Amino acid sequence: MAVDAALDPHAPVTGAVSLMHTLAAAGIEVCFANPGTSEMHFLSALGALPQIRPVLGLFEGGVTGMADGYARVTGKPALTLLHLGTGFGNGIANLHNARRARSPIVNVVGDHATWHKRWDSPLKSDVEAIARPVSDWLRMAANAQTLSADGAAAVAAARARPGQIATLILPADCAWGTTVGFSQPIPVPAAAPPDPQVIAEAVRILRARGSAAALLVRAAGGDLRGLQALRRICAHTGARPLTDMMTAKLWRGSGVYPLTRIPYRAELAVQVLQGVSDLLLVAAPPPVAPFAYPHFPSWLAPEGAKLTSLCHEQQDEVQVLEALADALQAPQVTAPVPLLPRPDLPRGLLTASAIGRSLARHMPEGALLSEEAISNGPAVLAELACAAPHIHMTNTGGALGQGIPLATGAAVAAPDRKVVNVQADGSGMFTLQALWTQARERLDVVTVILANRAYAVLRAEVERVGAQVDESLVAGLLDIGNPALDWVALARGMGVDAVSVDSAEAFDDVLALAMQRRGPFLIEAVMS
Repeated sequence: MAVDAALDPHAPVTGAVSLMHTLAAAGIEVCFANPGTSEMHFLSALGALPQIRPVLGLFEGGVTGMADGYARVTGKPALTLLHLGTGFGNGIANLHNARRARSPIVNVVGDHATWHKRWDSPLKSDVEAIARPVSDWLRMAANAQTLSADGAAAVAAARARPGQIATLILPADCAWGTTVGFSQPIPVPAAAPPDPQVIAEAVRILRARGSAAALLVRAAGGDLRGLQALRRICAHTGARPLTDMMTAKLWRGSGVYPLTRIPYRAELAVQVLQGVSDLLLVAAPPPVAPFAYPHFPSWLAPEGAKLTSLCHEQQDEVQVLEALADALQAPQVTAPVPLLPRPDLPRGLLTASAIGRSLARHMPEGALLSEEAISNGPAVLAELACAAPHIHMTNTGGALGQGIPLATGAAVAAPDRKVVNVQADGSGMFTLQALWTQARERLDVVTVILANRAYAVLRAEVERVGAQVDESLVAGLLDIGNPALDWVALARGMGVDAVSVDSAEAFDDVLALAMQRRGPFLIEAVMS
């Protein structure tokens, strides 16, 4: 990216100006921000550099979720600006999710001036300790003269495969101190090539036990080349194509080579994996249950199944799968994947399946779907197998409050594509402030709130873990219908137009109109 060539390399500038020029030169294009006092010089430098677009979020958990959505869609690092340890702490949940998604993110966290830290001021905290658990790379800036070099290192760390969270802590005096020039970007090493010995072993396994084998992929499911290579392998050997339950980005829809997603519930995952003798992990972790249960296993692979790692995360999954397909001498598969008919108009009760059928009818090709709905999501997604080809993005780390900001960041990344957010009402309340950002930035997002007035997944978990809980306690802590959330009022209060519907026909009518208009829109789907 071109930066201001008029910057005199010998003229004094603030550390913040030097840092911002380095970030722009390294390819940073968007800064999702919730700033405070210690970041004022950073803001001044950001405002003077038009190459980086500032996007304001009203809550840090929304800011970090937006950065995740932007990074998933573009594959490029997003920049966040957060205020002190407390602000970073508010953003941790969605940084946890982003780290699980392997999204490249650079966090700049403002801190007190170095000489002010000896005082016990109200917002003093151990920023490094707070940031460390969700940061793959962490550095405290020392002075203005080395700040831009720190920025170059942070971007390089974020861009390193498979994508990392890099956090640069910026004391205020390092931002307002003076320096000259700025550091150039650091080249990122190419992906490690496929290992010939590992490929040869995979060939041996697949030729010997292909019909009882399965390949478990992650990033390859979001790449059409990866899906084509996987299809060649499975068509030639009979192996089963699987994807991790929390894959960050996955192509789905009619005409797309379908992968079987490992289910969230342990007992269903065991059924999916039943009969697998060999599980080839393509930069994916072994399948384990999200939680421990008295009556369900934590380790989901069948007893006696052999697990083989086909590649590690520093390698290119697509390149590895193509190398394996070539080594197997698997023919190219030229026949198109059979198209599935679009569903008929749903009628009657507004259920998760009815919502999914309407989405399959009206979602345009190439849409970006942010889905955060553990209880009702599977029924919606089952119907979306008939939709036009689209990208599905889910909650990768299990920390709730990802869906609305993820959709917001995705819309910033791809303004020419329709973004749809299928969102449970309970988890939607965690970061609904991102709706305001959608309105402010005029983002093309349709939010569908699955309003069942409950923490439905927790109600189910009470029974699954065998807990004896009094119904009055369940009603007090797991229902959110007293009082009922008014999502129309909440959305309109943040500048987003909204309607509420309670029948399948009404939902289909409103969704059809929403898909034809531009800008943010919310549908409260009051479920039967």
